Amino acid sequence: MGSRRIRLPPKALRLCGPMFSDDAYFLASACREADRLVHSFGLRASSRLLDVGCGVGRLAIGIIDRLGPIQAYRGTDVDPRYVRWCQKHIQHAHPTFQFVTIDVGNPRYNPGGPAVAGDFRHPFDDGSFEIVYLYSVFSHMETEQVRIYLRDFRRLLASNGRLFFTSFAEEGVPDLSINPKGYRREWSGPLHCVRYRRGFLESLLESSGFKVDRFDYETETDGQSAFACSLKDLPADQ
Repeated sequence: MGSRRIRLPPKALRLCGPMFSDDAYFLASACREADRLVHSFGLRASSRLLDVGCGVGRLAIGIIDRLGPIQAYRGTDVDPRYVRWCQKHIQHAHPTFQFVTIDVGNPRYNPGGPAVAGDFRHPFDDGSFEIVYLYSVFSHMETEQVRIYLRDFRRLLASNGRLFFTSFAEEGVPDLSINPKGYRREWSGPLHCVRYRRGFLESLLESSGFKVDRFDYETETDGQSAFACSLKDLPADQ
């Protein structure tokens, strides 16, 4: 379907490891992510989805291949190179897929950007999405930014909304560790690996209005784990 007509992104822009430089692997991984959302999150043509840290549109390419255009896909990234590529090669051909640069600071991916303040909001209306998706994003973010993002996702999701993300999450470790030595591989540079204690991360979700529906341990890139979450009922004054 559609992705066969989309030029795959340049190898130099592809994240998540050297295996993604192989075109067949990249496309297969894109389709697997779309299939995961179809089978486990109810993604369909009428869905509205937010892809945070969209990179060069891996998920978007997979969705187009599997479903064709959906009602609304919004991809955000802190790197304008990725957004420009996606706008030119995906958004131009599929207008319901739109990409936006979010200029927030991250020591690894946007070191010159402004710090995320407590009143930060993504540029979308309340209840705009049924699915919010982040792949290998919280794995490079410290606690306060994760907390701020989760609070905003609570705002952005419709009442039946679902959240999917990956993270380094372990039992019996400190609440947060940055580039922990001897853990899985060698880490280098700012926030290459931000590892959380699973219970601490789940407490952040709980306090932000989410409950964990499914946890799949070390099933993702570099041994990250996958979290599938839904909204929990909050008191009326929250």
